[in-house]
Amino acid sequence: MSVAPPHTRATTETAPSSPAGGDKPMSHREVLEAMTGLMAALFTAMLSSTIVSTALPTILADLKGTQSQYTWIITASLLATTVSTPIWGKLSDLASKKVLVQLSIVVFVLGSVVAGMAHNVPLLIGARVLQGLGMGGLTALTQSIMGAIVSPRERGRYGGYMGAVMAVSTVSGPLLGGLIVDTPWLGWRWTFYLCIPLAVIALVLLQKTLHLTTVKRRVQFDYLGAVLIAGGASLPLLWVTFAGHDFAWLSWQTAAYLGASLVLLAAATVVELRHPEPLVPLRVLGNRTAVLVIIASISVGTAMFGGSVFLTQYLQVARGYSPTEAGLLTIPVMLGSFVAATVAGQIITRTGTWKVFLVIGGVLLTAGLGGLGTLDHTTPIWRASVFMGLMGLGMGCLMQNLMLAVQNTVDVTQIGATSATVSFFRTLGGAVGVSVLGAILATRIKDGIAEGLAAMGVKAGGGSAGASLDISALPKPIATLVRSTYADATGHIFVIAAVISLVALVAVVFIKEVPLRTSVHLGEAQEAATAPAVAAPDLGEPAEVELRTVAKEAAEATEATEATEAEESVEWETARA
Repeated sequence: MSVAPPHTRATTETAPSSPAGGDKPMSHREVLEAMTGLMAALFTAMLSSTIVSTALPTILADLKGTQSQYTWIITASLLATTVSTPIWGKLSDLASKKVLVQLSIVVFVLGSVVAGMAHNVPLLIGARVLQGLGMGGLTALTQSIMGAIVSPRERGRYGGYMGAVMAVSTVSGPLLGGLIVDTPWLGWRWTFYLCIPLAVIALVLLQKTLHLTTVKRRVQFDYLGAVLIAGGASLPLLWVTFAGHDFAWLSWQTAAYLGASLVLLAAATVVELRHPEPLVPLRVLGNRTAVLVIIASISVGTAMFGGSVFLTQYLQVARGYSPTEAGLLTIPVMLGSFVAATVAGQIITRTGTWKVFLVIGGVLLTAGLGGLGTLDHTTPIWRASVFMGLMGLGMGCLMQNLMLAVQNTVDVTQIGATSATVSFFRTLGGAVGVSVLGAILATRIKDGIAEGLAAMGVKAGGGSAGASLDISALPKPIATLVRSTYADATGHIFVIAAVISLVALVAVVFIKEVPLRTSVHLGEAQEAATAPAVAAPDLGEPAEVELRTVAKEAAEATEATEATEAEESVEWETARA
């Protein structure tokens, strides 16, 4: 790694993790205590997201919003999360992880307060951007901190715990959101306010339980790369939002948006390859495993965010269920994710085998999304629930374990940037997925309602028939037309999401499984292997046998990792040639 000029300086944190590092390993209890505040913070952010997803149809009806604004409210948060995730991740390698995660919670709370006070859609969108910035920090930092205190072999267990927390928050979110919206003396604004006391509790827990050793080093922050990446990632999302509505898909405006995005991303690539401390470490793309994981993450993000975000809208707008009922009906997704993440994490920790869960997850996700592609206005709810459960199982198997596959190939000093890179592409895929699928949904709804109104002999005013989500204000025949059109169009976008998820399945099939190492530092395994040869006090036969066993396992894991990486590098260079 290149060393930055001496005038730039920051700090990074690591945790005592192994005897090879000269420190006592953290016990299971100590790790759980350290992760308590992290999981509380992540629970708060995920809860807010799922509460809002259930409440959005009601919010948009109250604020007189449209289908396009519905999509943009979701996209604004995902876009902010996307562009900020690599920045938070790099900062976590350079500065105090504890301070950064607390700062991200504060930003998230500010966004929640503004969102709860919003009286128009533009202000709500701005508040969602603030929430997304905080969410980007929580996404990058929870992964970074866990990678700093837990070895890859043990990370499956704790990743399972984190996945379970995410599942519980997503289970309770729609239910709480529905109850809040349906409670007259509360209303939808409390879906944002509810997270404020929870965030304060998370801050207190982090202050008391998270303790990391600070190690100082000199670095140079990649400011230019941050600006270029943010611009390059934002322009395509803005294009998808406006294309087909404010201008034609094939137009000079489209060429301007996409051309500018390509120029910015090309410039960002040059900057990232030359910078000594790149925001997004593109050199990781020299490893085939990392490339395949990123491809899978993009596809999973597109299918997961883009597909699931429209489920509650389908249940409320298309099928006429209340927010509370819609929350209850989405439980199969959350329950499947909870079970898969927990069980897979435990098995991975005990066996060290992880690839099979990626393949199973890819199959289940594709099957679930494909089944949801058959949705229309007459589909039995029990059938939709089965497909939701399959999608949830696939999500639980994939999300944490894709991150584990990449973290196993890097040292703790690069955990933050590497984890954030995977999170960046996954969230980018989600943002693009929501934008593209939302645009397709809005277009099909507009065309379908226009055709239906023409068949009724009713002229659509201004070409915006059905744009409003306040269906209760429409005459009964038109309301019925709008609901059936929404239902049929929703099935179409899930078909597209299923096709995209096939890419993730193909990518994980070609990932080569590398044994999980038992230390957070990439070089510790080799140090542990040579440790028995150094003069040491008599520890007794049982202790010496255990030490030799651990050292042997660590050396074998290191050799396997190096051999696989060398083989992948040769194959990758051959493919490039």
